[in-house]
Amino acid sequence: MPRPDGFSWTQRADGTVLITHGHRPAATLRGARAARFLAEVDAGDAQLVMARWTGSYRFGNERQARRHPRNAGRG
Repeated sequence: MPRPDGFSWTQRADGTVLITHGHRPAATLRGARAARFLAEVDAGDAQLVMARWTGSYRFGNERQARRHPRNAGRG
C-alpha cells in the first residue's frame, strides 16, 4: 500500500484547521475536533493522520474489489 502524500494543513487565527490535498481544500476542522487533530499530528505521522481525517485513507482492498465478478466489465 503506498504511503499517503500531498497533504498539508494550516491553522488559522480563530483556531480553525484547514487540511488540503494537492492545494485543494479537503477538510475544515473547528473546536474540539481541531484540537484532537493537532494532538494527533504532533504525536504521529502527519501524512497518515491527515489522510485518515479527510477520509482519503486507502485500506488496500481496492485491487481485490476490482477483480470481483460483480465488477467485471467495469473500467
